[in-house]
Amino acid sequence: MAKQERRVVVTGMGAVTPIGLTVDEFWDGMMNSRSGAARIAAFDPEPFETQFACELKDFDPSDLVDRKLSRRVDQFCLYGLAVAEQALRDSGLDPDAMTEEEKERVGVIFGSGIGGMGTFHQEVASFIDGGARRISPFFIPKLIPDILPGNISIRYGFKGPNYCVVSACATGNNNIGDAFLLVQRGLVDRAICGGAESPVTEMGIGGFNAMKALSKRNDDPAAASRPFDAARDGFVMGEGAGALVLEDLDTALERGAQIYAEVAGVGMSADAYHMTAPDPAGRGAFLAMQLALRDADVEAEEVDYLNMHGTSTPLGDVAETNAIKAVFKDHAYKMNLSSTKSMTGHLLGAAGAIEAVATIMAIKENRIPPTINFENPDDQCDLNYTFNTPQDREVNVGLSNAFGFGGHNTCVVFKKYR
Repeated sequence: MAKQERRVVVTGMGAVTPIGLTVDEFWDGMMNSRSGAARIAAFDPEPFETQFACELKDFDPSDLVDRKLSRRVDQFCLYGLAVAEQALRDSGLDPDAMTEEEKERVGVIFGSGIGGMGTFHQEVASFIDGGARRISPFFIPKLIPDILPGNISIRYGFKGPNYCVVSACATGNNNIGDAFLLVQRGLVDRAICGGAESPVTEMGIGGFNAMKALSKRNDDPAAASRPFDAARDGFVMGEGAGALVLEDLDTALERGAQIYAEVAGVGMSADAYHMTAPDPAGRGAFLAMQLALRDADVEAEEVDYLNMHGTSTPLGDVAETNAIKAVFKDHAYKMNLSSTKSMTGHLLGAAGAIEAVATIMAIKENRIPPTINFENPDDQCDLNYTFNTPQDREVNVGLSNAFGFGGHNTCVVFKKYR
């Protein structure tokens, strides 16, 4: 006999982003249409075509992460540990008060699209400068993306399923989707999930410059991320992390937990088209959204808000718009859409995680985050992208899209909890 599927709810959230280092600060940044972009401070960007990014400002993890551990992990891992702690505190869960049996029923599904890029750069430089003996014993543990969920589980003693899905810029959504399925099927009662990324390094900027993927608007960084604007010229690199605590509804109700929203469904697909370019017709994105709505048992006309992947690239914004029109037909013009990347930049493997937080907050607050920096209409992008300022609207159902190099497409459906 098939197992009965359980309802899954969000009971905690964490965020460290270029426009705010907590969920409340992140939301305030979006509601004030704030850009996180500025000239790069982490290194001298002068040799690069792109000299700006959306970096974290004044990030101090000392009250969230043990100082000894913080010296032994890459920056992406530090971001992930910080948001996991934020989300657990927000959920009201106390790992120290949990029994061993309870900890065996907690999964940690947390990803990074690239992992320790900064560590790789540093260790290669050490090798070139001083030879093999200069390579740190922490090189590999700091580098690999799956060390983040491993460290979260070690820190709290969580012994449930523990792994990292890597799917480029779809990573955050894929990890949330897997965590949802684990809780839904009863394999765990709770899961911490999300994504973290620290790509603002010489090799990160240089690599994406070589691909011609980044905006080169060095004279006005704050206005560079401009999804759906006819003058868009590429995405803006961002860094940070986002985390959700997912729980089985009965488990959450039993302990009197706050409930932000319900996770209703997930859809995943492949473009099967090109390594980096999206299918121009958006067929893979169409399939992911269609499957997510079907999984959630939600009609297209019920959707109020869609947080788009919307990277501010000439091809990507049009392809996603085409896919949305194909899925939602006339309703595509009646719902609100936005790209919060216009404010945060593109956090790669963490993008889906912080955009899930943005979508859930839109449901909670009945307010749509904007797409900022719009000035020049594009005939191919003609939907309601909530340009420049937030908009009040009842939000009962929200979707969050995330797509990645390799043709990975993901969509997660969130609903107001009733």
